[in-house]
Amino acid sequence: MGEETYGPRTPAWSALSKYATVFSQRTIASLFQEDADRAEAFSAEAEGVWLDLSRQRLDSSALELLLELAKQTEVAVWIKRMFDGEHINNTEDRAALHVALRRPADCPLTVDGEDVMRLVKAERAKMQQLADALHEGELKGYTGHPITDIVNIGIGGSDLGLVMAVEALSDYRKPGLGVHFVSNLDGVQVSRVLEKVSPETTLFVVCSKSFTTLETLTNAQVVREWLLACGGEQAVATQFVAVSTDHAAMDAFGIAPKRRLALWDWVGGRYSLCSPVGLSLALAVGWEHFEALLRGAHAMDCHFEQAPSENNLPVLLALTGVWNRNFLGMPSHAVLPYDHHLCQLPAYLQQLEMESNGKRVTSEGEPIDYPTAPITWGGVGTDGQHAVFQLLHQGTHIVPVEFLAVIEPGDVLDPNHHRQLLLNAFAQGAALMKGRENDDPARAYPGNRPSSTLLLDTLDPRTMGALIAFYEHRTFVNGVLLGINSFDQWGVELGKEMSHRILPELTSVDTASGHDSSTNGLINHLKRLREEDG
Repeated sequence: MGEETYGPRTPAWSALSKYATVFSQRTIASLFQEDADRAEAFSAEAEGVWLDLSRQRLDSSALELLLELAKQTEVAVWIKRMFDGEHINNTEDRAALHVALRRPADCPLTVDGEDVMRLVKAERAKMQQLADALHEGELKGYTGHPITDIVNIGIGGSDLGLVMAVEALSDYRKPGLGVHFVSNLDGVQVSRVLEKVSPETTLFVVCSKSFTTLETLTNAQVVREWLLACGGEQAVATQFVAVSTDHAAMDAFGIAPKRRLALWDWVGGRYSLCSPVGLSLALAVGWEHFEALLRGAHAMDCHFEQAPSENNLPVLLALTGVWNRNFLGMPSHAVLPYDHHLCQLPAYLQQLEMESNGKRVTSEGEPIDYPTAPITWGGVGTDGQHAVFQLLHQGTHIVPVEFLAVIEPGDVLDPNHHRQLLLNAFAQGAALMKGRENDDPARAYPGNRPSSTLLLDTLDPRTMGALIAFYEHRTFVNGVLLGINSFDQWGVELGKEMSHRILPELTSVDTASGHDSSTNGLINHLKRLREEDG
């Protein structure tokens, strides 16, 4: 990103700053009074996703300036660069080519002299073979019994997206198939999962790009020892599958060659759900439904690549987010799905947004003196009404809200149940906007609190794929607008490095003294307690 082509260095940014000062005195309710057709003017639709921005603190002049900001920061150019496979992840000198993961296999894409679609096609075939074998009852454990449970072992991008998608598509799961996740370094989690499954009928999927991730490999080793004790090396070779870039490390662990799936350095963890990292999802719902998810993601990719900014869903939501964070001074935003299938979506988006854009330097290494990613948080909408909505409606923090709802209900006993759910979602957005006066200050609602609403036609695999791609692209555009590389994550490395340095000291007989007094004190206190326990 050149010096002149990111947010604060553009004329549009200056114009937006000036306009925000004037506009901040206006209310959302007054904008509706001025324009009876506001909802239509501030809504857009693509691939089963309807986006309503009309309840944002945003008028046509602000939107026009934001669209000019997108033009001046060359958003369209950066979109093309990503789809062309250029090394837009400049700090790691890599492409960011997650869009290739759902691209039709018969559409070649040459990157660094290699057709990446040939590689993607080969791994898709392996995934399909495993998924089909499981669903046909042909995938068996070391004693010949069919696989009944899947355990995914990963963390971060190898866990959060999968947890979210498996829950979202739970209505499409293979009947009777148990799907479990192990991510936490706390041994309680892996112990509890192993209590629920049989060594003879459980397939363990280890996802680690480097195959060195401490949390993942620690949990995988625990499972390996458990399997060895039950069925020996045969059990390990039969019931482990691994996804990684490091085939030598997989070999050393004991992963059979036919049970290894490749990953590539141009796929970032939090953007990897459509890659072999998504194997546990494909196993859970079957290849037909996983393919539908890929088609939905690709369809949203096409929309993102081709639609002009004024009609481009990811671009519009990204611009709105920058407006709220950088010009209206709102440091967080809440994601509140009104569908239990999407209960894990906020956790997934936390990583996607904050790991991608929670940066303090530009992509060129220049210090940043303006706000970057907002703090992303949230939960299930109706639960939130009885937990966090007090702050949203009457608190001193103004928090933009992102409501999500699904028009066609999933597996519900009474259609009226779903209507009540939708009414609650719609009503909360209206209440945040309108507020209510009252002579009793404790009962007054200030209103003028912004929100967006995303309506999904239905929550099926195709629409889920479109939603995932939508959020991936929104995150990327946010980074472009702010001059940030959204595809590295150097900020997660320091803590890992320090833990590796501390580890030998926990087993040493010497008193720790090489750190700050707090770290020394914690290490030595732990060692004393262990000595006392014998």
